Amino acid sequence: MDTLNFGWEEWISLPELGLPALKAKVDTGARTSALHAHDIEVFGSDKAPKVRFNVHPVPGKDHVSITCSAPILDRREVTSSNGESELRYVIETKLEVAGQSWPIEVTLTDRSSMTSRMLLGRQALQDHISITASEKRLQPELSFDVYHSSAMRKTAPSRSLRIAVLSRENNYSTRRLVSVGEARGHTVEVINTTRCYMAINAKAPEVHYDGKRLPRYDAVIPRIGASVTAYGTAVIRQFETIGTYCVNGADGITASRDKLHAHQILAAKRIGMPTTAFAASPLDTANIMSLVGTAPVIVKLLESTQGKGVVLAETKKAAESVIDAFRGLKANFLVQDFVKEAAGEDIRCLVVDGKVVASMKRTGADGDFRSNLHRGGSAKSVRISKEERETAVRAARAFGLGKAGVDLLRSDTGPKVLEVNSSPGFEGIENATGKDIVGRVYDMIEARVKPRPARRRS
Repeated sequence: MDTLNFGWEEWISLPELGLPALKAKVDTGARTSALHAHDIEVFGSDKAPKVRFNVHPVPGKDHVSITCSAPILDRREVTSSNGESELRYVIETKLEVAGQSWPIEVTLTDRSSMTSRMLLGRQALQDHISITASEKRLQPELSFDVYHSSAMRKTAPSRSLRIAVLSRENNYSTRRLVSVGEARGHTVEVINTTRCYMAINAKAPEVHYDGKRLPRYDAVIPRIGASVTAYGTAVIRQFETIGTYCVNGADGITASRDKLHAHQILAAKRIGMPTTAFAASPLDTANIMSLVGTAPVIVKLLESTQGKGVVLAETKKAAESVIDAFRGLKANFLVQDFVKEAAGEDIRCLVVDGKVVASMKRTGADGDFRSNLHRGGSAKSVRISKEERETAVRAARAFGLGKAGVDLLRSDTGPKVLEVNSSPGFEGIENATGKDIVGRVYDMIEARVKPRPARRRS
């Protein structure tokens, strides 16, 4: 390694932390280097703890903030030049100057009152560094403009993320989200949605759980049951208010769970679906039937899930009886045309980040027109057409969902969207296709939480 000559201040880079340009003060009187950090939080297991923190790399520009994480090397007491002692986390990272790099130890502390966001101590300077204390910036100049460049996202390093899965169930999908995330080096915590509570205020909105404020998560993966949609989406909105990336947003989940609203959204986007009718008055039963067409028809509760509350009425008289029964229960429902040519089969397309990553054909059990796997249906991998693929992607996009299960019927007039599921299960489709769907979800999360270019402010 070539000898480098440092002045009392130099431009440096910490690429492993996603900090391509920093001004550092060189201080041979200090043993360990120090980096300005705030919102410092420990996460991970007791055996391999990590630290997550934010850095304002540009002095006086606090809107430029980079989130970093690293394994904790140590925690030690450091005495500053003014004689004050502080217990600091110590991490190891790579220092890069003039194309050369080497590992250094760094302590994390609040240096917001300092003009230099970093201090380089003796341990970082090594034997191949010579110091000219009367000079500064003897090494190549860098620029803070890099934090306003779109290249930030492309060059940002992979880091350990802290992720919350909002779920009340210990099922296959939840366990897969945890195991795949942890295999990638992330910390994944399962949070019972209904046990969250919120502090709603303009200055510091927070989410609390078990008597404590929840930490800052890099991402939230909602798996909210239909029975707690209203409260669950309120929790997600709170995370969105804080600025946490949510795989599926509250508005998209709410709209997809309301079958009437969902069909109106699909219609507005000109996305094919079975002819659907809805009315509030019992006087309009005949008119509903005429709008949908001749029997058989499907009568479906608006709150139905997994095929429950979905009835096939094979005659007009049967349809009127079912409608009267639902009205007697004061239940909201809609009536749909029955697509005979689908023959009890539908296509589940799993859309992640705007792409169909897997698709399976579901066939209902003998004598059952419903193809839901929860009702004894079977599934197998299937190739879908370009039109079916585009329809599934458009449907997920219509609700703004990063992850969605789009159910299609194959009709004589093209694909018809039955439902857009904002919380699809992974077991059936992963077993049927052999694909790592959860891995694709994490690909999306890792791409989304990379730092964005900071907007310039005058």
